[in-house]
Amino acid sequence: MAPSMSTDMVNFGPGCAAVPADPANAGSFEAMGKVPVATAASGNPLLSTLVTAVKKAGLVDSLNSADGITVFAPTNDAFAKIPKATLDKVLADKKTLTSILTYHVVPGKLTPADLAGTHKTLQGDDVTVTGSGEDFKVGADNASVVCGNVQTANATVYIIDSVLMPKS
Repeated sequence: MAPSMSTDMVNFGPGCAAVPADPANAGSFEAMGKVPVATAASGNPLLSTLVTAVKKAGLVDSLNSADGITVFAPTNDAFAKIPKATLDKVLADKKTLTSILTYHVVPGKLTPADLAGTHKTLQGDDVTVTGSGEDFKVGADNASVVCGNVQTANATVYIIDSVLMPKS
């Protein structure tokens, strides 16, 4: 059977339980499906640090206007793994921050069936995803997908438990 391209594709992963269930909540799967990705993330309580970083890098409009992307979205806990002094330094350095954030974005809305493999990021480096089914690891740091296949108006989001760092 061919994979369905429907918008009701199933979200998967233990982290999905932390996403608000009430469709009226801006962070719910239903609400996120109706708005572009940066707007969708801003409603999700798991992603507030990412949203702050995206705003500091000035990437809100580019992410919201992108046509069909996949975003590996680190949770607040993922950012918390980075020593505060390092994180503060990165957040204050727009060039480095932009490089890191665009390393989390690949062109095309990847379904779980298409996720495994090596993908060119908007930053320019490749990121490799391994795994299958509902168990995926992303990048050299083996970030786990904790909630995958989240649909927004213009992106498929895979929420991950570590921040991906580009080689360069």
